[in-house]
Amino acid sequence: MVDYHAANQSYQYGPSSGGNGAGGGSSMGDYMAQEDDWDRDLLLDPAWEKQQRKTFTAWCNSHLRKAGTQIENIDEDFRDGLKLMLLLEVISGERLPKPERGKMRVHKINNVNKALDFIASKGVKLVSIGAEEIVDGNAKMTLGMIWTIILRFAIQDISVEETSAKEGLLLWCQRKTAPYKNVNVQNFHISWKDGLAFNALIHRHRPELIEYDKLRKDDPVTNLNNAFEVAEKYLDIPKMLDAEDIVNTARPDEKAIMTYVSSFYHAFSGAQKAETAANRICKVLAVNQENEHLMEDYERLASDLLEWIRRTIPWLEDRVPQKTIQEMQQKLEDFRDYRRVHKPPKVQEKCQLEINFNTLQTKLRLSNRPAFMPSEGRMVSDINNGWQHLEQAEKGYEEWLLNEIRRLERLDHLAEKFRQKASIHEAWTDGKEAMLKHRDYETATLSDIKALIRKHEAFESDLAAHQDRVEQIAAIAQELNELDYYDSHNVNTRCQKICDQWDALGSLTHSRREALEKTEKQLETIDQLHLEYAKRAAPFNNWMESAMEDLQDMFIVHTIEEIEGLISAHDQFKSTLPDADREREAILAIHKEAQRIAESNHIKLSGSNPYTTVTPQIINSKWEKVQQLVPKRDHALLEEQSKQQSNEHLRRQFASQANIVGPWIQTKMEEIGRISIEMNGTLEDQLNHLKQYERSIVDYKPNLDLLEQQHQLIQEALIFDNKHTNYTMEHIRVGWEQLLTTIARTINEVENQILTRDAKGISQEQMQEFRASFNHFDKDHGGALGPEEFKACLISLGYDVENDRQKQTGSMDSDDFRALLISTGYSLGDAEFNRIMSVVDPNHSGLVTFQAFIDFMSRETTDTDTADQVIASFKVLAGDKNFITAEELRRELPPDQAEYCIARMAPYQGPDAVPGALDYKSFSTALYGESDL
Repeated sequence: MVDYHAANQSYQYGPSSGGNGAGGGSSMGDYMAQEDDWDRDLLLDPAWEKQQRKTFTAWCNSHLRKAGTQIENIDEDFRDGLKLMLLLEVISGERLPKPERGKMRVHKINNVNKALDFIASKGVKLVSIGAEEIVDGNAKMTLGMIWTIILRFAIQDISVEETSAKEGLLLWCQRKTAPYKNVNVQNFHISWKDGLAFNALIHRHRPELIEYDKLRKDDPVTNLNNAFEVAEKYLDIPKMLDAEDIVNTARPDEKAIMTYVSSFYHAFSGAQKAETAANRICKVLAVNQENEHLMEDYERLASDLLEWIRRTIPWLEDRVPQKTIQEMQQKLEDFRDYRRVHKPPKVQEKCQLEINFNTLQTKLRLSNRPAFMPSEGRMVSDINNGWQHLEQAEKGYEEWLLNEIRRLERLDHLAEKFRQKASIHEAWTDGKEAMLKHRDYETATLSDIKALIRKHEAFESDLAAHQDRVEQIAAIAQELNELDYYDSHNVNTRCQKICDQWDALGSLTHSRREALEKTEKQLETIDQLHLEYAKRAAPFNNWMESAMEDLQDMFIVHTIEEIEGLISAHDQFKSTLPDADREREAILAIHKEAQRIAESNHIKLSGSNPYTTVTPQIINSKWEKVQQLVPKRDHALLEEQSKQQSNEHLRRQFASQANIVGPWIQTKMEEIGRISIEMNGTLEDQLNHLKQYERSIVDYKPNLDLLEQQHQLIQEALIFDNKHTNYTMEHIRVGWEQLLTTIARTINEVENQILTRDAKGISQEQMQEFRASFNHFDKDHGGALGPEEFKACLISLGYDVENDRQKQTGSMDSDDFRALLISTGYSLGDAEFNRIMSVVDPNHSGLVTFQAFIDFMSRETTDTDTADQVIASFKVLAGDKNFITAEELRRELPPDQAEYCIARMAPYQGPDAVPGALDYKSFSTALYGESDL
């Protein structure tokens, strides 16, 4: 027996624990709770039983085939316990007690008990599952037992990061499918319905087997079948479920899905083991990297802190006094800022540095690493010594600042008056020089310049008013010089600066006035040029827009005249382009002149032309567009001209042929009409003549085929009208069909007339008289008579309605006889005429054809056989008997006619009947429709 258990040890990560923390080798409480759930679930949803049967059967066969066998029915094939024991041996790799080979019930129960005892020996508590139920084929108990085996041997040993069994398998699935879109594994039922999770597991480990990006979430059946087929073909995982069972179930069976997924886990367990080993290495490296990071942080923080102390101590030991109280107060403020802002973070860094040092030493000790020894000069003691020196310097610096500030306050009062007046003056002059030097007039508009001139005049008035204050400042400075003020040099410098600035303000004021007045004149000139530009640019721009619209306008023409008209109009437009170009150059010259004036005088025009939004760039861009569209329009017009010339050729070609074929058909129709009316010669001569005429018509068919080909070319060219002919292909086709129909109908009429003549014995003269009368009353030459026309025709032929017989009127022709009848007021009776109409027009169409007319007249003018005559003839053949025999018929009649009569004659039933007697009377009566044949 194959040691299956030993072969699968590589997939196990050691003992696993259940959901409540119990060891996998000592307790199966969680799994038994799952068995209880299994009992209840099976009662709730019968569809799950079907899924479990298929899944569990496939799972069992995946192991049993290693022993060369399999099962077909899970609740039948385990009843004798033999395959159950074999299954446990395969999946455990252990030998079970020797099975009993007897076929009695007791032998089967003993075998099943051996299997159940083996399962119990593995720490699995079997709840409500006994050998008798398995032997009896209890489906629910059998499925429960198999589920317990799957839990113990396929799922219990799954371990992923301190979680095992179901939770471990779920975590493994979540980790593996996390990178895949539309996959969110939260359970072992709904999360697997769309099939994407199965495909993601395969793609994660064997990406060459699955094209995951081509799968669609809205096609679960395809997704599931794809995963199951790939797993069966390439991963040796049997198909345990049908895609339709999963999709058509609201909530697929959890145990079936878990069983299926566990097969994927074991198939990929080699990759899982490598992942676990990698995680262990990463964890060790992460600890080492974290320690190194802490060491680097300590070295960096210690270096930064010691460097800051070395830079700060010289600043605190600086005792150079300042000459103004503001400077000393600034030093005090800097010192306070140092205390409030700069020092507190360093205090915190020093504290954090000590904490990090202690934490690092603790971690190194716990991870069996040597203690950390900082580089020389960066020990905690070095930092403490530097910090103590810093605080001593800080204390001395603060005392010196306070004493120096108190000394300068006494001296500063003497110069306060000078500073106040100087400050007031300086505050007033602040920005004035920059304002006067500002060349804002270079970018100003004409209206802005006028406003700047008025503003400058107001400034000149304010400047004159401040003359007295400058003189007062000079007098105070002179007084401080006389009193030998220690800061006299700065006072004199400031006073001189104020005087020099005052002189500069006067000079700048004069220069600004001149510049403003000059710019005003130049902007007036530029404004005039802008206005002229706007007046000429607007209509030119509108012309270009209209031209572009016309050049891009779609055109639809149907004739060569229309396209030639468009080409002529386009040529006329092109002739105006040189004048338009000259106008464009003139407009752009105006703009360039305005630009030249502005540039030569350093005037920066603000914005665009105030009178128009049409810039030279717009004009040039649209002009270039017009220049590009002209050749495109030329090309389009020439193409359309070529197309219309080709269409015109097709029209003329079709019209030429149609104007021949159409009149030819019309002529032939008229000739056939005349032939059918005139009917010269015998009927046979007329028939031969008509058939020759028909052949000549058929021989003309190639001309019609040529016309069809030409018409197809016209349709392909989308030509819908043709002024060169009144004939359309539809008219030609209809005319041709009518022509063929008319000649065929006329030939048929003559043939029928011949049949009627021969059958009824009508002479050629009578037939011609009937035709002449019929044609005379067929006023529209339609080949049929209306009721009134038919009545007049009968009367003209001398038909006696009262006696239901035709009477002849001597040699009186039809016209004379009709005139006589009309003059005497003769008319057919309505009842008789209606009877005749029912004979000649059985379909009640209201028309009498010539053939119906001939049939009627032949019955009225010729002798016909009657049923009595036929009976008398049969009686002669029968030797004056009331019946006839088959032998007599075969002797007296031709063979085919004799057999015809024998087959249709009924046996004779009279008193004088003999064997084989046939009733010829009923047969004769039936021939004439007086009884059933």
